[in-house]
Amino acid sequence: MAIGQDIGAGLGPPPSARRRHLRYEAIAGVLVMPAVVLMVLTLLLPLAAVVVISLTDYRLGATTLSWVGLDNFVRMAADQTALRAIRNTFLYAAMVLPASVGLGLLIALLVHARTRTRRFYEIVYFLPVTSTMTVMAIVWSFLLHGRIGPVNALLSWLGLPTIGFLSDPDAVLASLALVGVWQLIGFNMILFLAGLTVIPRDLYEAAALDGADAAWERFRRITLPMLGPTMMVVVLLTSIRTFQVFDTVVVLTQGGPAGASDVLLYEIYLESFSYFRVGYGSALTIVYLVIVGGFAVLQVWLADRRVHYT
Repeated sequence: MAIGQDIGAGLGPPPSARRRHLRYEAIAGVLVMPAVVLMVLTLLLPLAAVVVISLTDYRLGATTLSWVGLDNFVRMAADQTALRAIRNTFLYAAMVLPASVGLGLLIALLVHARTRTRRFYEIVYFLPVTSTMTVMAIVWSFLLHGRIGPVNALLSWLGLPTIGFLSDPDAVLASLALVGVWQLIGFNMILFLAGLTVIPRDLYEAAALDGADAAWERFRRITLPMLGPTMMVVVLLTSIRTFQVFDTVVVLTQGGPAGASDVLLYEIYLESFSYFRVGYGSALTIVYLVIVGGFAVLQVWLADRRVHYT
């Protein structure tokens, strides 16, 4: 009997099982193939084209181009306009990311504690996410207008000096950050509410029995650690959306005044479609993708070392 078992073990699965396994793999391959083809056509091939074009001096509409290698990147290192756009993008992200995540968590905690009116607050705070940002930017341009805007009218009524939200180089980037935070709070709130919903209530009851019944203690010892995976997702998605700021700049400031609100995506747009320097615009795009990708990988790496999954 032992010899028979050894021989059977050496033969492996029966032919019918192997054929069934191969058939399942073939079906899985057929089902996955459309998604793979779509990813190659819409993501990998365009990315490869951008990389190739970034090494040329191609201009939009030209029939010829020359290979310039890394000259576009060398030029970028000395281009004060591009460096200013990169700096403004990081400054914008530094203002929007912590504010939108922190306020989204705070509002989620307050809404989660509601019972009858919870659905109402969820809808109200999520409305900015569903609205078209280009249209809402027009509304914000009226609210923040230097002369006829209601915000400055309120400041004047209170006896405070008015602010050139969109015309003062020192205030314009913070004004755009305010609009960005307004747009992202509702999105982050919904994600945090989903994380709060799955936290077992037994943990809070056990903490109360151990004496940790204060609100801050419950938040610090239970809520925040249990929200670790949700926090990682929120920070990652928010950072990506923050670096994608473009529509508010186009509608509200066009990069002004004096380039104070010029961001990287807007600079890519100008170089590629206004100045027709597609080769240089592609090089800026490569830098943008490296920044966003590196930032996302760093966040995942740092968060994964501290996040506890349940």
